[in-house]
Amino acid sequence: MPIRHPAKRLADFLPYQLSVASNAVSTRIAEQYRKRFALKTTEWRIMAVLGDSGPLTQRELSQLTLMDKVPVNRACKTLESRGLAERTPNAKDGRSHLLALTTEGKAVHSGIMPLALKIEKEMFSVLTPEEQAAMRDMLARVRDNAGDFDAESLAD
Repeated sequence: MPIRHPAKRLADFLPYQLSVASNAVSTRIAEQYRKRFALKTTEWRIMAVLGDSGPLTQRELSQLTLMDKVPVNRACKTLESRGLAERTPNAKDGRSHLLALTTEGKAVHSGIMPLALKIEKEMFSVLTPEEQAAMRDMLARVRDNAGDFDAESLAD
Protein backbone atom coordinates (compact mmCIF):
# COMPACT_ATOMS: atom_id res chain seq x y z
CA MET A 1 0.00 0.00 0.00
CA PRO A 2 1.55 3.34 -0.99
CA ILE A 3 2.30 5.92 1.67
CA ARG A 4 -0.09 8.86 1.49
CA HIS A 5 1.47 12.27 1.88
CA PRO A 6 -0.33 15.27 3.37
CA ALA A 7 -1.72 17.91 1.07
CA LYS A 8 0.90 20.40 -0.07
CA ARG A 9 -0.60 23.23 1.97
CA LEU A 10 -0.39 21.13 5.13
CA ALA A 11 3.09 19.81 4.30
CA ASP A 12 4.31 23.42 3.95
CA PHE A 13 2.66 24.53 7.22
CA LEU A 14 5.50 25.12 9.68
CA PRO A 15 3.58 24.07 12.84
CA TYR A 16 2.75 20.78 11.10
CA GLN A 17 6.42 20.27 10.18
CA LEU A 18 7.46 20.98 13.78
CA SER A 19 4.89 18.51 15.09
CA VAL A 20 5.94 15.74 12.70
CA ALA A 21 9.65 16.30 13.41
CA SER A 22 8.98 16.33 17.15
CA ASN A 23 6.93 13.13 16.95
CA ALA A 24 9.64 11.40 14.89
CA VAL A 25 12.40 12.33 17.35
CA SER A 26 10.21 11.47 20.38
CA THR A 27 9.28 8.11 18.86
CA ARG A 28 12.94 7.25 18.23
CA ILE A 29 13.81 8.11 21.84
CA ALA A 30 10.73 6.33 23.19
CA GLU A 31 11.71 3.10 21.42
CA GLN A 32 15.00 3.07 23.30
CA TYR A 33 13.47 3.96 26.67
CA ARG A 34 10.80 1.31 26.25
CA LYS A 35 13.40 -1.36 25.46
CA ARG A 36 15.90 -0.38 28.10
CA PHE A 37 13.79 0.99 30.96
CA ALA A 38 10.20 -0.10 30.16
CA LEU A 39 9.15 3.56 30.19
CA LYS A 40 6.60 5.27 27.97
CA THR A 41 7.23 8.74 26.56
CA THR A 42 5.22 10.58 29.21
CA GLU A 43 6.91 8.62 31.99
CA TRP A 44 10.45 9.33 30.86
CA ARG A 45 9.66 13.01 30.29
CA ILE A 46 8.34 13.29 33.82
CA MET A 47 11.38 11.47 35.18
CA ALA A 48 13.69 13.79 33.23
CA VAL A 49 11.93 16.90 34.55
CA LEU A 50 11.90 15.62 38.13
CA GLY A 51 15.56 14.67 37.84
CA ASP A 52 16.41 18.19 36.70
CA SER A 53 14.00 20.17 38.88
CA GLY A 54 13.42 18.12 42.01
CA PRO A 55 9.96 17.59 43.56
CA LEU A 56 7.02 19.12 41.66
CA THR A 57 3.24 18.99 41.72
CA GLN A 58 1.41 17.30 38.86
CA ARG A 59 0.11 20.70 37.79
CA GLU A 60 3.69 21.99 37.58
CA LEU A 61 4.68 18.89 35.60
CA SER A 62 1.83 19.53 33.15
CA GLN A 63 2.87 23.15 32.73
CA LEU A 64 6.60 22.43 32.33
CA THR A 65 6.07 19.65 29.78
CA LEU A 66 2.99 21.17 28.09
CA MET A 67 1.29 17.79 28.47
CA ASP A 68 -2.36 17.25 29.37
CA LYS A 69 -3.00 16.53 33.04
CA VAL A 70 -4.65 13.13 32.37
CA PRO A 71 -1.58 11.43 30.81
CA VAL A 72 0.63 13.17 33.38
CA ASN A 73 -1.53 11.79 36.19
CA ARG A 74 -1.45 8.31 34.63
CA ALA A 75 2.33 8.44 34.21
CA CYS A 76 2.85 9.64 37.78
CA LYS A 77 0.77 6.74 39.11
CA THR A 78 2.79 4.29 37.01
CA LEU A 79 6.08 5.73 38.26
CA GLU A 80 4.81 5.48 41.83
CA SER A 81 3.61 1.89 41.42
CA ARG A 82 7.04 0.94 40.01
CA GLY A 83 8.80 2.58 42.94
CA LEU A 84 10.49 5.18 40.73
CA ALA A 85 8.68 8.17 42.26
CA GLU A 86 6.88 8.96 45.47
CA ARG A 87 4.34 11.52 46.63
CA THR A 88 4.74 13.70 49.68
CA PRO A 89 2.34 16.32 51.04
CA ASN A 90 2.94 19.80 49.66
CA ALA A 91 3.71 22.03 52.67
CA LYS A 92 2.92 25.14 50.57
CA ASP A 93 -0.50 23.87 49.44
CA GLY A 94 -2.30 21.22 51.44
CA ARG A 95 -4.53 20.38 48.46
CA SER A 96 -1.68 19.01 46.36
CA HIS A 97 1.25 16.64 46.63
CA LEU A 98 4.80 16.81 45.43
CA LEU A 99 6.18 14.04 43.26
CA ALA A 100 9.87 13.22 43.59
CA LEU A 101 12.15 10.52 42.28
CA THR A 102 12.98 7.73 44.71
CA THR A 103 16.50 6.37 45.06
CA GLU A 104 15.64 3.78 42.41
CA GLY A 105 14.12 6.51 40.24
CA LYS A 106 17.31 8.56 40.52
CA ALA A 107 19.32 5.52 39.46
CA VAL A 108 17.10 5.03 36.40
CA HIS A 109 17.31 8.77 35.66
CA SER A 110 21.10 8.56 35.69
CA GLY A 111 20.79 5.97 32.91
CA ILE A 112 18.16 7.92 30.99
CA MET A 113 20.12 11.11 30.48
CA PRO A 114 23.28 9.58 28.94
CA LEU A 115 21.06 7.59 26.56
CA ALA A 116 19.07 10.74 25.73
CA LEU A 117 22.26 12.66 24.97
CA LYS A 118 23.55 9.81 22.80
CA ILE A 119 20.32 9.72 20.80
CA GLU A 120 20.31 13.52 20.53
CA LYS A 121 23.85 13.42 19.13
CA GLU A 122 22.85 10.77 16.57
CA MET A 123 19.60 12.47 15.54
CA PHE A 124 21.14 15.91 15.09
CA SER A 125 24.42 14.79 13.52
CA VAL A 126 22.99 15.99 10.19
CA LEU A 127 23.38 19.56 11.50
CA THR A 128 26.64 21.38 12.19
CA PRO A 129 27.25 22.57 15.77
CA GLU A 130 26.43 26.10 14.57
CA GLU A 131 23.16 24.94 13.01
CA GLN A 132 22.25 23.09 16.20
CA ALA A 133 22.90 26.23 18.27
CA ALA A 134 20.83 28.31 15.83
CA MET A 135 18.02 25.74 15.95
CA ARG A 136 17.99 25.79 19.77
CA ASP A 137 17.83 29.57 19.71
CA MET A 138 15.04 29.65 17.12
CA LEU A 139 12.98 27.02 18.93
CA ALA A 140 13.35 28.92 22.22
CA ARG A 141 12.20 32.13 20.57
CA VAL A 142 9.20 30.44 18.95
CA ARG A 143 8.30 28.75 22.25
CA ASP A 144 8.56 32.06 24.13
CA ASN A 145 6.41 33.78 21.50
CA ALA A 146 3.70 31.13 21.92
CA GLY A 147 3.13 32.40 25.47
CA ASP A 148 2.12 30.67 28.67
CA PHE A 149 -0.57 28.05 29.06
CA ASP A 150 -2.72 27.04 31.98
CA ALA A 151 -2.55 23.30 32.65
CA GLU A 152 -6.34 23.18 32.13
CA SER A 153 -5.95 24.39 28.54
CA LEU A 154 -3.62 21.54 27.56
CA ALA A 155 -6.35 18.92 27.15
CA ASP A 156 -7.05 17.81 23.61
